[in-house]
Amino acid sequence: MILPIYNAVVKIDKHLIDAAYDLGASGKDVYTKVIIPLTVPGIVSGITMVFIPALTTFAISNMLGGGKINLIGNIIEQEFTVNSNWYLGSGLSLVMMIFIILSMLLLNKFDKTGGASLI
Repeated sequence: MILPIYNAVVKIDKHLIDAAYDLGASGKDVYTKVIIPLTVPGIVSGITMVFIPALTTFAISNMLGGGKINLIGNIIEQEFTVNSNWYLGSGLSLVMMIFIILSMLLLNKFDKTGGASLI
């Protein structure tokens, strides 16, 4: 989450902040009306980078948490392997895929550069 936000903050032109102060904006106004709107693509990208692995990763939580932590990936795997409930597993997979597609569409809407870069 930190890297995409840092990348967005680094790209902010310092002259925009100086111009906001010159036009009479307070520190709070500069932060809420200049810095936050310019970092929204980084925030959305960070949320997507954290959200999608949290949905799909189940092997890591099984190894590190001993199976005590249930993510949606764990539940889908259990429905297919342990409970043999293919219908519920397929339905949950479809719901997860819809969440992933919606988050990617949200990222596409706010990412005006066409891709994320780390430099």
